[in-house]
Amino acid sequence: MANALTYDDLRKQARCLENEIDLKLVAFSKLGAGLKTPHSNHVSDTVPLLSGEDTFETMSLEIEQLLKRLTQINEHIAEQPVSGAAMLHTIQRHRDILADLSKDFRKTNSQHESRREREDLLHGSTENFRSEGINNRRDIYLKENQHIHNSDRLVNEQISIAMETREHLQSQRQSFKKLQTRFNDISNKYPVINSLIHRVNLRKRRDSIILGIVVSLCTILMLFYIFH
Repeated sequence: MANALTYDDLRKQARCLENEIDLKLVAFSKLGAGLKTPHSNHVSDTVPLLSGEDTFETMSLEIEQLLKRLTQINEHIAEQPVSGAAMLHTIQRHRDILADLSKDFRKTNSQHESRREREDLLHGSTENFRSEGINNRRDIYLKENQHIHNSDRLVNEQISIAMETREHLQSQRQSFKKLQTRFNDISNKYPVINSLIHRVNLRKRRDSIILGIVVSLCTILMLFYIFH
């Protein structure tokens, strides 16, 4: 059935799925951030507290299915006959959007899992001190060490993302330098376009500064969110 769809039909389906997944990811992230585990606030074990976890798991499965559908549609789009550079750009754009959505989905799941492990650890620590006392401190330290290891893993992932972004920016900077050298050579030969090249350089410098500030702020906010 998918083979009978046209390129425009597939693009419409892809855009609809991208918008739907994006909205669900926003709600999914808010749910994960505000979700209380069965150990939160010392609530009695006799009270059913699975509704929040069930909702989170249900949304996780729904988003995962939507991502699979979007992946299939992107594959069908890529199978269409390429009619020009604009079509290639569109196909790559849909792939990039899918990659970003998948990364956000994995990040929310990972953060929720780490928070649940931390609360389970704290709950287990309290119960151990109440029931068995000091003799179980070694087990508590081992669990705490595992939690620290998980936190380090998350921090390393964020640092890796920041380093990749930095390397990408450096690569772009080198490319810009090569282009600038070529432009300077051209401007020396053709003074008429020197003014235009000067304007391009000013705008490029402004965009580089803005991009650097945005990347720095995002990195600081991610690290602040992880440690708090």
